[in-house]
Amino acid sequence: MLTSLHVEGQSLLHRIPVKPKLLGLMVFGLALYLIAQPLVLTAALVLTGVLYLSTGVGLWEGLRRLKPVLFTIAFLAAVNLILLSPEETLVTTLRLVAILFLAAAVTASTTIADFMAAVTELAWPLERLGLMKAADLGLALGLVLRFVPEIAQRYEALKEAHEARGIPVKLSRMLGPLIISTLKDADRIAEAIDARGIRGQ
Repeated sequence: MLTSLHVEGQSLLHRIPVKPKLLGLMVFGLALYLIAQPLVLTAALVLTGVLYLSTGVGLWEGLRRLKPVLFTIAFLAAVNLILLSPEETLVTTLRLVAILFLAAAVTASTTIADFMAAVTELAWPLERLGLMKAADLGLALGLVLRFVPEIAQRYEALKEAHEARGIPVKLSRMLGPLIISTLKDADRIAEAIDARGIRGQ
């Protein structure tokens, strides 16, 4: 059962501090949008895929984690084939998958606590300007990362329940219960956070 996106390990990515990883992800993403050669983008995709697997996630588990996003990218590629040329569609798809693999590698090699600490520190200038509470932003990111595997587990449980009852598995049927159960948990967590005074005042 998936309880966290983090994968324990001692890979190169695990040993790199979180802020350089986030900076690298940002620079890599920007650089990809300056490149339009399919061969170069394919090489970038292979490199990020290898980095993702180097975290120890495993091929099938790694693909299973990314399945919803990969399906979304595939859908966008199908739409782009109607609106754009095949080469433009290929370039766009390669960029998205390469960025996805690198983002997944960063997430798999970084604990939620490290993410929260880094984002809180990076957001301090915004707090000094009176725009937001840095600790609240870090907490929000931590909760999002924690909820991702929870939502995936709920989806799989609903899917298995539909299959066991012989009901066709359709997202439209499962979306309502999935959203309601997630919002209920979100309310409970928000109440617990407020009761303990965790959020910045």
